[in-house]
Amino acid sequence: MRIGVTYDLRADYLAQGMSEEESAEFDAEITIASICEALSGLGHEPVRIGHIRALTQRLVQGERWDAVFNICEGLKGYAREAQVPALLEGYGIPSVFSDPLTLALTLDKEWTKRIVRSCGVPTADFATIESPADIDSVDLPFPLFLKPVAEGSGKGVDERSCVKGPAELRAVALDLLSRFRQPVLVETYLPGRELTVGITGTGPDAAALGVMEIKATPKGTQSGYSYVNKEHWEDHVTLHLVEDAEAHEAAEVALKAWRALRCRDGGRVDLRSDADGHPHFLEVNPLAGLNPHHSDLCFLAGFKGLSYQQLIGLILASFLKRHPELASSARAAA
Repeated sequence: MRIGVTYDLRADYLAQGMSEEESAEFDAEITIASICEALSGLGHEPVRIGHIRALTQRLVQGERWDAVFNICEGLKGYAREAQVPALLEGYGIPSVFSDPLTLALTLDKEWTKRIVRSCGVPTADFATIESPADIDSVDLPFPLFLKPVAEGSGKGVDERSCVKGPAELRAVALDLLSRFRQPVLVETYLPGRELTVGITGTGPDAAALGVMEIKATPKGTQSGYSYVNKEHWEDHVTLHLVEDAEAHEAAEVALKAWRALRCRDGGRVDLRSDADGHPHFLEVNPLAGLNPHHSDLCFLAGFKGLSYQQLIGLILASFLKRHPELASSARAAA
């Protein structure tokens, strides 16, 4: 198959003046090169496209692909991760990973928690602050955890995120409202283990790739998986594959959330346990990072003995199962 690859290259946005934190969700050159190499190794023809504007230009010029491997994070708006798949749907070109509806929903952590809770997935009690006037209306017991409602890569999370009283709540909420210009999610703080579950597959075929525990070192942010911890994971956190009873429960919770949100092909679900050791849903990453040297999903695959190409192969196998017409043509070409 001829597979287009869409992405936002971090170096491009840094060159345009974005800060390191602003560009944290975008991809490194090694990620794009590794994806293309894996697709080639699986017998396909990868075609580098780039961001949504490059994609739009090439579509208007008449270029087409059998499918698109999309990892674009997008630039603006709560539905920014949904923009590329929505555009491709309009042109009838299937894309790997979740559809526009799921990608638009899951970037908003509050709406996502409402959906998974309605489906019986355990998640911490929460409230949302949309303006300073909402701060005094928060009626949850301290300590609480605050973060922007629609950011990734730990943006907005630091040592101040866990607040222990009204004065801290007000100060951190006002800071986040000002810095990110979006609502602030307020959650009951979960004091247990921080876990992430890698998932491949779609619907009933979805399976947990593995469960990884994330622990902060003395250098790292202690209250949560922050932007700094993610950027400097080598000495800010330790990462371990875990397979105990709590990990098995985490995998079950993650799969229940994954199916409830209709996520597809591959990604991650982040969880944190309560004081009794029961994992609770935090958020889902339907466009999980794929940097072979930096991303949690790739670390998990490595812990399970899978190569990078095998991980991409699992993701692509799920996509092709959803598109048997492409699967048959791919077999014929092979």
